Amino acid sequence: MLFRKFITGCCLSLGVAVLLGQNADKYSHSVMDIAVKKLYQNPDEAITFSQSAVINAKTAKEKIVFQNIMSQAFAMKGDFVQSIKALPEENLYTNDETSRFLNFFLQCNLAEQYQNLGLYRQSENALNRIFKNAELLNPTENTAISAKLYQLQSVNFYVSGKFKDAESALNKSNSLLSESNHENKIIRNENELFTAILLLNQNKIAEAKNKIETVLNDASAKEYYFLQAFGFECLSRIYFLEKNNAKSIECLETALSTIENSDYKLLKLKIYESLSKNYAVLQNTEKYRQYNKIFLETKAGTDADKKNGIRYIVRLVENRELKNIEYIEKKEHRKTLLISFSALTILASLGFYFFSETKTARNLLASYEKLKEKYHKKPMAISKEKEEEILKKLEEFEQSEIFLNKNMSLATLAGQMDTNTKYLSEIINTYKGKNFNSYINELRIRYIENLLKTNPPYLNYKLSYLADISGFSSHSAFATVFKTVAGISPNIFIQQIKNTKHKT
Repeated sequence: MLFRKFITGCCLSLGVAVLLGQNADKYSHSVMDIAVKKLYQNPDEAITFSQSAVINAKTAKEKIVFQNIMSQAFAMKGDFVQSIKALPEENLYTNDETSRFLNFFLQCNLAEQYQNLGLYRQSENALNRIFKNAELLNPTENTAISAKLYQLQSVNFYVSGKFKDAESALNKSNSLLSESNHENKIIRNENELFTAILLLNQNKIAEAKNKIETVLNDASAKEYYFLQAFGFECLSRIYFLEKNNAKSIECLETALSTIENSDYKLLKLKIYESLSKNYAVLQNTEKYRQYNKIFLETKAGTDADKKNGIRYIVRLVENRELKNIEYIEKKEHRKTLLISFSALTILASLGFYFFSETKTARNLLASYEKLKEKYHKKPMAISKEKEEEILKKLEEFEQSEIFLNKNMSLATLAGQMDTNTKYLSEIINTYKGKNFNSYINELRIRYIENLLKTNPPYLNYKLSYLADISGFSSHSAFATVFKTVAGISPNIFIQQIKNTKHKT
C-alpha cells in the first residue's frame, strides 16, 4: 500500500538521451540534460524550459522528446489532463523512422499515464504489448527506456501482490543501467528507493534503511530535490514504524522544505498525510488539525484531477481506436476498389468474348455481385471474444463492490475494463436490459438491501448514512432510486424487516 500510494508522479522522461542516440548533437544533449535536471528540481521550470526547447528543436525526434518531458512534469504536478495533452498526436499513416519513434513513445507514455491514474491493470496490459513487440523495444540499444519500463512493471506487480516479480523487475531494470550519465543515475536511485519500500513491506527495516541512506548520501542525487524529498519521506516511514515520531516528523519537515518552492503535489500530499498521522499519535491536536486540513484539501484537488484524467484518457483511447478503425477501413476500401476494378476488367473481357453466350454472361454478373457483396460487407462493431471478455469483467465488477464508489461513471468503468464507453454501454444495454446509470443504481440498492437483511445494526442507522455508504450523493436520490428498484420506500422496507424479526 505504501508503494502504491507514492508511486504516481515519480517518473523520468522515458530514456530521452539514449533514444535519440546519434541523431542529436552535443548541444541537443546538453539542452536535454538541463530539461531532465529541471524535471527533478522544479516541474514548472521544466515545463517552461521544454516549451522553449520544442520551438527551437532541430528535428522531429527532439521535439517529441521535449514534449514527453513536459508531459512528465505535468504528471509530477498532478495535472493529468495537461500531461496527456502535452504529447503529440500519433501518426498512423506513415511508417518512417520518426513515426515509429513517436508511436513507441506514445505507447510507453500510455502505460505510465494509466499507472499515474491508478489503472494498474490497464498499465500492465500496455506494458505487455510493448514487451511483446520486439521491433519496438530493443534492450541492447534503448537501455534507459527499457530500465524505466521494467521499473513501471515492478510497480504493477507490487500492486497486484506479486512481490517476488516486483523485485525481479527492479533487478532487470538495474542490470540495464551500466552507463554513468545523469539519466541512468536517476533511474538507479529511484530503483533503490522502490526496493526500500519493498523491503519495508517485508519488515526488513535495516535493509530498507540502508537503501534509503545510500540515496540520501549520494552526492549526485543531492541536486535532484525530488529524489531527496522522496528519500526523506521514505525514511520517515521507518521511524514511524519504530515509534520514533519526533524523528519521523523531522524527516518529513526536511522533505517538505526541500521541495517547498516546487509544485510536486502528489509527494506533498503523502508528506501532509504522514505529518498528520505523526501528530495524531503524539496527541498534538493543533498540529494534527493543521496538517490534516491541508491533506484533505490537497487530496480533494488530486482526486478531482485524477477523475478528469481518467475521463480524458478514456476519450483519448477511444479516439485512437476510432482512428485505427478508420485507417483500416480506408486500407480495406482501397483494396476493395482494386479488387473491384480487376473484377470488372476481367468480367468486361469475358463478357465481350462470350457476348453471344447469355447464360454465361448472367453467371459472370452474378459472380461479380457476390464478389462485390463480399468485399463491401461491414465488420461487426464488437467481436464475440471482446463481448465475452467484457461480460466476464462485469461479473467480477458486480462481486467487487467497486460500484459503491460515488465517482463511478461509464468512462471510469470503461477505463478499468480496458475498453471504450461505446462497447461497454452496448453490452450493458443488451445483456443487463438497462442503461449504465440504472445498472449501477440497481447494484447499489441490492447491496444495501442485503446489508439491511443480514446486519441488524444497520436497521437503526439514518437514511443519509445508508445513502452515503451505498454510493449515492444525496439522501433524496437514494430514496427515489430505492423505491424505483425495490418498489417501496427505504423506511417501509426497514420497518418490514423489523416487524418480521419482532415476530420471530
